[in-house]
Amino acid sequence: MEKLRRVLSGQDDEEQGLTAQVLDSSSLSFSTRLKWFAICFVCGVFFSILGTGLLWLPGGIKLFAVFYTLGNLAALASTCFLMGPMKQLKKMFETTRLLATILMLLCLVLTLCAALWHKKGLALLFCILQFLSMTWYSLSYIPYARDAVIKCCSSVLS
Repeated sequence: MEKLRRVLSGQDDEEQGLTAQVLDSSSLSFSTRLKWFAICFVCGVFFSILGTGLLWLPGGIKLFAVFYTLGNLAALASTCFLMGPMKQLKKMFETTRLLATILMLLCLVLTLCAALWHKKGLALLFCILQFLSMTWYSLSYIPYARDAVIKCCSSVLS
């Protein structure tokens, strides 16, 4: 645990990773950032699961879309506790993930709009697109993950 703390706080001689860079930008303590990240992330997962459960109620597509989107927003916001909001925004709009970020945010907005305008089919379609775009966005933080997914999909399709 001490090795992890040294690496995350930038005191280790090894090359600084993403997590160590993240910790440099926040004035909150390591444990506070970690706690609020966990709380926000768990709330996001809870809202997503709650939305999925509400999907099966009569007229629940609207609640599903709203809670699913809130869950994704909370999970996305949870990383702000690790990085800090400005660093998060800078990383989101880097050239490597610019398209993924725009698609993800667009799907979040379109899902809410479709749900609030009572367009059930569109809301469900945008929820699916939201899931796919959020997954693609998340993969952009893992080195070579998107390349691996593309290779897997191309090998399955050929």
